[in-house]
Amino acid sequence: MDADDQARAAWEAAYGAAPQRDVPFSTMSGVDLPPLHGDGPYPGQFPYTRGIHASMYRSRLWTMRMFAGFGTAADTNARFRELLRSGGTGLSTAFDMPTLMGRDSDSPWALGEVGRAGVAVDTLADVEDLFAGIDLGAVSTSMTINGPAAVVMAMFVAAAEAAGVERARLSGTIQNDILKEYQAQKEYIFPPRPSVRLVSDLVAFTAAEMPRWHPVSVSGYHIREAGSTAVQELAFTLANGFAYVEAAVAAGLAVDDFAPRLSFFFNAHSDLFEEVGKFRAARRIWARWMRDRYGATDPRSHMLRMHAQTAGVSLTAQQPRNNIARVSLQALSAVLGGVQSLHTDAYDEALALPTEAAARIALRTQQIIAHETGVANVVDPLGGAPFVEWMTDEVERRAEEIFDHIDEAGAGSMLEGVYAGIEDGWFVGEIAEASYRFQREVDAGERIIVGVNAFREGNEEGEAEILRIDPRVEEEQLARLAAVKQERDDAVVAAALGRVRADAADPSTNLLPALIDAVRTYATLEEVVDALASVFGRYEESAVA
Repeated sequence: MDADDQARAAWEAAYGAAPQRDVPFSTMSGVDLPPLHGDGPYPGQFPYTRGIHASMYRSRLWTMRMFAGFGTAADTNARFRELLRSGGTGLSTAFDMPTLMGRDSDSPWALGEVGRAGVAVDTLADVEDLFAGIDLGAVSTSMTINGPAAVVMAMFVAAAEAAGVERARLSGTIQNDILKEYQAQKEYIFPPRPSVRLVSDLVAFTAAEMPRWHPVSVSGYHIREAGSTAVQELAFTLANGFAYVEAAVAAGLAVDDFAPRLSFFFNAHSDLFEEVGKFRAARRIWARWMRDRYGATDPRSHMLRMHAQTAGVSLTAQQPRNNIARVSLQALSAVLGGVQSLHTDAYDEALALPTEAAARIALRTQQIIAHETGVANVVDPLGGAPFVEWMTDEVERRAEEIFDHIDEAGAGSMLEGVYAGIEDGWFVGEIAEASYRFQREVDAGERIIVGVNAFREGNEEGEAEILRIDPRVEEEQLARLAAVKQERDDAVVAAALGRVRADAADPSTNLLPALIDAVRTYATLEEVVDALASVFGRYEESAVA
């Protein structure tokens, strides 16, 4: 038996051992569908180009994780419950801008922003309300937050334990990808190096105490939304992932002790085959680098697990119902690319936060792809197609060129190379140039955006329903925060914040225990962030020429 025969036999054994969904794997005409077509490398085998599992969606569909968050914690809790009733299989939390920046709702910085772009979280009391009545031991939860991620994670752990769910049972993801904030999204608080220490502390904490949790979701989504190309999105994201690996190893962790719990978050944009090639290339690059450069021996360390979200930046305010078609095709690219989790944007998100009806249509879009199109019935259905394989190779080749630049800038360290690219504005400049080039092509009519620079006549739509946040939300949140401050023991809060400052000053101490103790006293998010900033300082971006 030659090597390919052995690989095929191994795949058949793994596939045969996997459970199967209880659906007919046949076409509408009754044509039975073999699970896999083509030769190796096979799904579930290194380098995982065709998927990280032997059976992929034949066994289990991707997690349909819809992004939600607005108003008060009680408002968002109601939306969470509606999404779960509608068939959602995971929760994904959007925080408002003050929370993302580590500010309390009563901060002058927060005026007019409380609860508008996500849910407002000031204290542990808000997190308790956010997940009230939801069994956190049974539902996986994602939280999209970066600068103050460690503090919000401390609140999540404390809230779960107060509800009787041990931290070891919690499953989900916190984004906690601070490096891309300096490159694209700009929601940073502290300078890069202490921020990466917070990431490493959370990686170490979850590796020891929360085996079902993903402590970092290395995110290309926001890099793409800022205007990068697909290749830049892939390369910058994986470079950041390599940087976190190097930081965790430098902190004393063994690579195989944490790498299996790293996850990734990519954009699913409109160029369908480039997107499919991007997802496939991502898995192959990660597997090779983790094995060959970082010495990971556990196959789980080689497997890149990814969540994808359709491209919010592609949605148009003009003829917004066209966005339903855009989201459908973008979601299809993610499914054909083999993602583990998917969020579909609502068609009205170019106008405001989604209405409940629009959010439900977005979820139904995933369900139609999953249950009506048949694309989930064959493992890697595009695998072996010459164009798809060429595109995968080409995306990989171009990404490797970018890695060479970063590695050289860091004198053989991807972590130092990423720091260098942040400090000299290289990432920001590359993204800005790509964004400018694309917009110039749109303005010149060289790239058609339906309803924007072509096909604008006819099909006029009535005014779309828009979710408007009631100004009373801010008043309610301020009253809530004032009541919490009134009821807590300020001396206990001050002592807890003192421990946070002391532990922050000692790089050898993991900060998570002190953060959990602090939030249990109902110290506010901003109070804890200020304690950290008194040691770490605050980051200010330099102008890019």
